[in-house]
Amino acid sequence: MRADTLHATLVFLGDVEVDRLEALQLAAQEVSGKSFDVVFDTACYWGHNHIIYAAPSMVPPQLAQLVHDLEERLYKHHFRFDVHSYKPHITLFRNAQWSDEPLPEMGRVGWRARDFVLMQSAPDKEGANYRVMGRFLLR
Repeated sequence: MRADTLHATLVFLGDVEVDRLEALQLAAQEVSGKSFDVVFDTACYWGHNHIIYAAPSMVPPQLAQLVHDLEERLYKHHFRFDVHSYKPHITLFRNAQWSDEPLPEMGRVGWRARDFVLMQSAPDKEGANYRVMGRFLLR
């Protein structure tokens, strides 16, 4: 992954119709989460999709609440998304080949979340390009 594409997805919506973008912005504006710090300290491998990712060993309650509140607002505005137990992660490598052996230990990487963004993903031959469509401050 390129450094400019590293992110932790809160809710994945998939394709959204252009005429629904205003409602999507409104849903995000209605969320009033609290800022938080999160530490990504565990390297993991998903064999089914060949991804190596970083995950936090502890999910801050503010992050879990932010995801919950965002899902509620999206549901209220009639957006469809996969509902599952939230597991924050940052994809580090795609198309990785790894065995069942544990990955090497990784250093602790702290992120300070003071806002969240609405991103548009546009796949290209280099992977994906992301465009920030809205930024929403956390208290």
